[in-house]
Amino acid sequence: MRIRLTDIAEHAGTSISTVSRVMNGKPGVADDVRQRVLAAMDLLGYERPKQTRGRAAGLVGLVVPELSNPIFPAFAQSVENVLAMHGYTPLLCTQSPGGTTEDAYIDALIDHQVAGIVFVSGLHADTRAHHGRYHDLATRGVPMVLVNGYAPDVPAPSISADDAAGVELALRHLVSLGHRRIGLVVGQDRFVPAQRKTAAFLRCLVAMGLAADEAEARTHVITSFYSLEGGQASTTELLASGHTAVVCASDMMALGAVRAASAAGHDVPHGLSVVGYDDSLLAAYAHPALTTVRQPVDAMSQAAVSTLLAQIGGERVSRTEMLFAPELVARHSTGTAP
Repeated sequence: MRIRLTDIAEHAGTSISTVSRVMNGKPGVADDVRQRVLAAMDLLGYERPKQTRGRAAGLVGLVVPELSNPIFPAFAQSVENVLAMHGYTPLLCTQSPGGTTEDAYIDALIDHQVAGIVFVSGLHADTRAHHGRYHDLATRGVPMVLVNGYAPDVPAPSISADDAAGVELALRHLVSLGHRRIGLVVGQDRFVPAQRKTAAFLRCLVAMGLAADEAEARTHVITSFYSLEGGQASTTELLASGHTAVVCASDMMALGAVRAASAAGHDVPHGLSVVGYDDSLLAAYAHPALTTVRQPVDAMSQAAVSTLLAQIGGERVSRTEMLFAPELVARHSTGTAP
């Protein structure tokens, strides 16, 4: 037991006596220190004593798309971590083609009397989808937050990455490397993030002198699915028309772009430069490591939970969109234009 206490204290950066107080549920420990000790216990694989678990503040629904795209598990884990720090238990609802619908999940969450719901890239991001489900939740007084997919008609706060700024960062990086024929591989135009990426790409290509007008710029855009196969097929088409660089709307698409280049006998980055989007876990471990636009997942998750908890607490919150600045992470998939 002595060794275990020492282990936990070392990881938490505190004293053994403090660890003991936390484990025995005694007062006199600052909240941030208590959280560090509990996190150290989780990290080391020790089951928390019952007296440290406390009473859950309530349930919160977390609705995300399928988990095959690594960015969505990243959001799920980050949001869940923040909720847990505030004493809430997350109910994770993941969608997949042909599986449980968003409406069915909403009904189930209401049945479980959740305190609120966080929607990540849900139907709110689909401009062709009916948003009545969200209006119904608002009428019922259920607090909610929308992440990545601003819907101005939905009476709820929205948290988004600044997709336009992200595309501009990627283009400026590629232009600085001498690229003049740059393509964009993006998702279906019905979704808000895809619309924003495309609009920014068209505008920047004209502003940077890479296209005479937006009509010409649009010839450099290929619409596909957010998948490895979608990125591969689209990049094959762009390579055939002489593009030396491609900006992809997700890291999965970017991996497909790398595969397309290899299949066509092009080396990445010497024959084709590839920029991904998200900076998901796989980006740094790809071969070559992906240059990508990083979504500030943790900051966005913190804001989403804070906004939700404010609503749960009865506070009035802004219904406008909060945009978070992305960051370009330059690795090995981009290089000087051939």
